[in-house]
Amino acid sequence: MPQYLVAIHHPDGYDAASVEDEAMRREISALNAEMQAAGVRRFAGGLQPPTLAVSVRVRPGGDVVTTDGPYLETKEHVAGFWILETADLESALGWARKATVACRAPVEVRAFN
Repeated sequence: MPQYLVAIHHPDGYDAASVEDEAMRREISALNAEMQAAGVRRFAGGLQPPTLAVSVRVRPGGDVVTTDGPYLETKEHVAGFWILETADLESALGWARKATVACRAPVEVRAFN
């Protein structure tokens, strides 16, 4: 069965403490329980903010360097994700619709190769 990444996007500067209330946490928890009961959830996780990221790059000549911060400077970042195993893209999009409502944020769906 195909697997899909369902990624939640937050704007830079997102402050979970001021945005995520108890109702939102309950909705996300209920969605996780529903995904588990349906047998589609393979893995899920939230990510730390991009300011805590460490990027690893290879320079010309082969030197590998690490730098503090995200690899890309963008206005949004991936805040968390689910790995789902569903029959097809349409099924994954159904779960993504529920995720965008529960998380109150845009969600991206991408299939694994």
